[in-house]
Amino acid sequence: MTADSAIPRHVAVIMDGNGRWAQQRGQPRGAGHRAGVKATREIVENCARAGVGYLTLFAFSSENWQRPASEVGLLMDLFMRALGKEVADLDKNKVRVRFVGDHTAFSDALQREMRKAEVTTASNDGLQLYIAVGYGGHADITQAVRALAEQVEAGALKASHIDEAAIAGRLLMAGVPPPDLFIRTGGEQRISNFLLWDLAYSELYFCDTLWPDFDKVGLDAALRWYAGRQRRFGRVLDEAS
Repeated sequence: MTADSAIPRHVAVIMDGNGRWAQQRGQPRGAGHRAGVKATREIVENCARAGVGYLTLFAFSSENWQRPASEVGLLMDLFMRALGKEVADLDKNKVRVRFVGDHTAFSDALQREMRKAEVTTASNDGLQLYIAVGYGGHADITQAVRALAEQVEAGALKASHIDEAAIAGRLLMAGVPPPDLFIRTGGEQRISNFLLWDLAYSELYFCDTLWPDFDKVGLDAALRWYAGRQRRFGRVLDEAS
């Protein structure tokens, strides 16, 4: 890997382990989620300092609605509070915030805060922060294919013209370079319906650290691991070099 590509342009993260972090300390799961907010703040700051251009965080999946109502309520409340507290600092540090996913089930107040955060930071040219909330990879691909099918049905598009670029252009992350590095904390080794299309050639990094304990040291370890990878994209080594 060349020096120019040693730092991933786009990092995607599944922030796993909040509940187990709290349970290990004899605390309610909510305490882990609150501790996870601090870790999220630090990862954003450290990615910006490292020169990462895009950071996508999996904050709440479409499957997370199946969790107990009390935990979902707490997560929504924490999300609301975090937006209120963090957006000013993000804006000050030139971070642009955008949300991807199905937000129709969120409260009107939360949707207003999300739109406010996007508008406030819209002109920022620093780290591009994408927060996946109410997001599912299967649903993302489904809505993209449905949109193309509707164009075919309306006579605006020929089925023979549907290719990978057409599908990619309808995904929620359209126009964003695919993640170079995927990080999952908490010890699990799966991508859990996250950015299924986008992660096709990402380097997948799994660590046992629970999310509230994932700090600059953990991020640096992931970045060093990434810098040592040979990214071939299906080519042989000499061609990739």
